[in-house]
Amino acid sequence: MILPNQESGLFSYTDEVSQALKSGTPVVALESTIISHGLPRPENMRVALEVEGIVRSRGAVPATIAMLEGRVHIGLKEADLEQIATRDDVVKTSIRDLATVSARKGFAATTVAATSHLANVVGIEVFATGGLGGVHRHARESWDESADLTALSQLPITIVCSGVKSILDVGATLERLETLNVGVVVYGSHQFPGFYLSDSGFYVDWSLADPSEIADVMAARRGLAITSGLVIANPLPITSQLDPDVHDQVLVQGLKLADSKKIAGKDVTPFLLDHFHRATHGQSLVVNTEIIVRNADLAARIAVANSREMTQV
Repeated sequence: MILPNQESGLFSYTDEVSQALKSGTPVVALESTIISHGLPRPENMRVALEVEGIVRSRGAVPATIAMLEGRVHIGLKEADLEQIATRDDVVKTSIRDLATVSARKGFAATTVAATSHLANVVGIEVFATGGLGGVHRHARESWDESADLTALSQLPITIVCSGVKSILDVGATLERLETLNVGVVVYGSHQFPGFYLSDSGFYVDWSLADPSEIADVMAARRGLAITSGLVIANPLPITSQLDPDVHDQVLVQGLKLADSKKIAGKDVTPFLLDHFHRATHGQSLVVNTEIIVRNADLAARIAVANSREMTQV
């Protein structure tokens, strides 16, 4: 059996992922930008391996997605993960950049948008990440809006995240998701999380409390031919969040610093994440790590429930 796009020569699969896709074993897509740009070394490699282990422990197969020497890898061996974690020439790549980096035989870490696209191409329905991109602050002047939003408007992927990164305009992002027909559900709450914070201050109509309920929604979406994405926002426990006062102070400082250094576009998020890590003396890294691990755990349970749902059809 030839897997999707395997014959093009641009896609490569690990044996583990290949067998899972052929047999119908649940698979969870994982983005690689977290590894290359979201976490400091060597913590990035440790967390990447821990997340893959969490997915396997729940009965699903992890498929970390990245580009190595121009080829899309669906699933990474440990040596490949090491390259994404340690090389200095790994490019943070959205959908628009994939073909250019591929043609130039480059190394790329995939964003939420690019990972969603590539996962959809090969038939993976569930994707775990940290925080979702969105509308940037002062977007009225800059028009800066993440390609994550338009990608989710076009791809039937279920993405487990900790809401929108709190460095963004959360309210405007939720409005855009509504306009783009992207479904939004909060797991176990109605309060939309704010990445480092359990509650961003915004209420969401829909809340589900069990992976099987989410699998039911996914099945209904397939039946109704809905081709946009479904966001499952997974809040941190209040005891695990970053102190809200510290968060707000560090964010204000970081935004001013980014502005003074003329940091813009796709460089803003990694800059501010690094600023949080330094300014909180590593506290934000602990929170960020818990976010990633918890989201991978929930995504794996959803993938297993979804696989069970599809088997019963």
